[in-house]
Amino acid sequence: MNDHTQLSLPASRQGSPLLGGQLATRPRELLRATVGAALGLSLSVWLCQQVFGTPVATLLIGPVGASAILLFAVPSGALAQPWSILGGYLTSAVVATAVAQLGGHSLPMASLAVCLSLLAMFMLRCLHPPGGAVALCVVLAGPALQALGERAILPVMLNAISLLTLAVLYNNLTGVRYPKRAAPKIDLHRSGNSHTTLRSGITGDDLDTALEGFGGFVDLTREDLGQLIERAESASLQRRAGAIRAADIMTREVHWISPEATVREGLDLLGAQRLRVLPVVDSEQRLVGIVTLVDLASVLDRGRFRLLRRRLGERAPISEVMTAQVTAVPAQAPITDLVPLLSERGLHALPVLEGETLVGLVTQTDLISALHRRLLNQRD
Repeated sequence: MNDHTQLSLPASRQGSPLLGGQLATRPRELLRATVGAALGLSLSVWLCQQVFGTPVATLLIGPVGASAILLFAVPSGALAQPWSILGGYLTSAVVATAVAQLGGHSLPMASLAVCLSLLAMFMLRCLHPPGGAVALCVVLAGPALQALGERAILPVMLNAISLLTLAVLYNNLTGVRYPKRAAPKIDLHRSGNSHTTLRSGITGDDLDTALEGFGGFVDLTREDLGQLIERAESASLQRRAGAIRAADIMTREVHWISPEATVREGLDLLGAQRLRVLPVVDSEQRLVGIVTLVDLASVLDRGRFRLLRRRLGERAPISEVMTAQVTAVPAQAPITDLVPLLSERGLHALPVLEGETLVGLVTQTDLISALHRRLLNQRD
């Protein structure tokens, strides 16, 4: 991108500096988050009311409401993770209780408690904005909360634990993974390199440098940023590749084998056709598995009594050595769905299905040829 290139958003996503832009959130997600926040807030406050009474629950409802918005509306954010709310509430409550006991219940002491709580949350890596409200509530508490003294931490933590428990249950039951889990690092080439590298060549260290370059706290993890870049790459590829589908590039004349065939028959077919992969298809042309040259060869070369095992292994049915859990794609799958499967997961071929029926096979060669043809067409 040169100095004169400007990256802009669609008009529907743009906004003024004061009003902000439009959030790219589906109505269903808005409804899910709203219902979850209402349930979480109501049940947490009700539980606090039953244990510590209405006055205490009323005093602490503010920070609970703010936390509910984070946990149910942006559950993937770093500020909404379990340690953030638990550590943030506990840190703020402890700091505020100490400040109130040493300096009294006044506005200056409340301000001091917020500042010290912020510092402590940063140091303990549990930044949670409603923690500031917790500090204010504890220092400026009414008689009901002041009467608890050091035990004022208890209703605060009851709210945090109950709200977090409800968020874990509700978010996962409604299809949102919470807490957020870091994506596992996969080393397909067994190189021992623990650094994640995107297709564009960007490494995890590059992502860390980019996040640090903002100069302030960013509620975005390395994994979030990496996923955004990968999805942008996928969208860019889809735009450039056009409407290419699996059915457009697949090999239609597919050699396959039945599950009742023997290992020897599978080896003969692979050798005769110079193949590495054979789909396993039943009598109704339904895909039931896949077998590779490595699978078949390993059956004939195991440990002691190799000659006896070879003779017995050659007679074994394909169904005993095939992989039943097959990664397959529908015929109308866009080419962008095929790229990560064939390039990152180490798959050499993808069966193409219409319903449960095998109609073709997309190999790495098919994919490369399709992308090459598309590139030549764009140059023309």
